[in-house]
Amino acid sequence: MTGSNGVEVGVLNIMGTVFMHPTLDCPFRCVDDVLTRKPETLKVILVDFHAEATSEKVAMGWYLDGRVSGVVGTHTHVPTADERVLPKGTAHISDVGMTGCYNSVIGVETSGILKRFVDRVPERMEPASGPGSVCGVVIDVDETSGLSRSIERVRVDEN
Repeated sequence: MTGSNGVEVGVLNIMGTVFMHPTLDCPFRCVDDVLTRKPETLKVILVDFHAEATSEKVAMGWYLDGRVSGVVGTHTHVPTADERVLPKGTAHISDVGMTGCYNSVIGVETSGILKRFVDRVPERMEPASGPGSVCGVVIDVDETSGLSRSIERVRVDEN
């Protein structure tokens, strides 16, 4: 994609394997394969790592440090407070959080989730309704090198 300032941005979505089903190819090898085929001119690259285990997301950040602009974890719906720029210039956060109703259990109506936990009975999960929240990050990237200067968590709640 091309940003409003004319800079090309590569966005890569990869999926983790720890506690995720079905088991997929190794995300570390997959991202290596994609990066070897990228155009030389593409400097700004954001990796969305959709995974369950925080340890796998942190490991991916270190694995890609200096090779991509940012690695942002997704899937658990709960924003983590571990955002930072790694030593070689890759911005990283284990989970950016969710976009959805904040008076809920990770975006789902609380009654069904509570019944599921308390009674141990499978319960249909219904999306929650009500005031929403948008979570994310702002990453400042050097357009020439593709390395990050900073990363900042953002959360906007609906009144």
